[in-house]
Amino acid sequence: MIPACLDTAQGDAGRGSAAVFLLHGVGGAKEAWPDTLKALVGAGFRGIAWDMPGYGASPGISPYTNEGLARALESLMDQVGAATNVILGHSMGGMIAQEAYALFPQKIHGLILSGTSPAFGKPGGEWQNQFLQSRFAPLDAGRGMAGLAPELVRGMVAPDATPAAIAAAVAVMSRVPETSYRVALAAIVSFNRLDNLANIRVPTLCLAGEHDKNAPPAVMEKMAAKIPGAQYVCLPGVGHLANMEQPEAFNAAVLTFLQQHFKS
Repeated sequence: MIPACLDTAQGDAGRGSAAVFLLHGVGGAKEAWPDTLKALVGAGFRGIAWDMPGYGASPGISPYTNEGLARALESLMDQVGAATNVILGHSMGGMIAQEAYALFPQKIHGLILSGTSPAFGKPGGEWQNQFLQSRFAPLDAGRGMAGLAPELVRGMVAPDATPAAIAAAVAVMSRVPETSYRVALAAIVSFNRLDNLANIRVPTLCLAGEHDKNAPPAVMEKMAAKIPGAQYVCLPGVGHLANMEQPEAFNAAVLTFLQQHFKS
């Protein structure tokens, strides 16, 4: 069986019939979602913040691929057994959400794609190789995730992000195992589900951040236009880590969408 970790103490909250699965990014973990979990429970939904394979208490998978990650999510969804499954995927998590929908669409009833894209990088592979080299070089030099996290987080958030939000994001990223960070990056550089956007047939929200350089608003708006009936929302004053930078605004957009389409 593909491993799936469900930490009932920290990652599973609420008992609504509709379960919202929270998928973090490469530098994240289930601890990135405390405010969103509280908001979901308060609105009557069940929230499940997942440590993807190799993160937190979740064992890794081999080979570490986008399909393997999606299948691990499927195993978790089967374990939870909710009547309605909505996937809220941020960054890499949004890519895995798209991969999951391409592989088992019948099990997914809604998508919230936050700060993500339908494909990674540019055609040909050279850009991807350079990206990996730039991310791996500091680790090869021995800086470690704790040494790398402050620089990466400050490059992702909005210019006026609060010190508390930055500190929280740095703390989460610093705890990511270096091995998991490396294999996760190596997996997502091959991600491309652009051709499947037109096949998405469930309520979908594409949620962008005004200052997001990783998944610019223009990219997300274009993605939303290719998904039949998708909604597009751009949150002002936030960068790539909207759920941690301005959780109230992020959660308001998420709940507005959920309450339009699903019963808790």
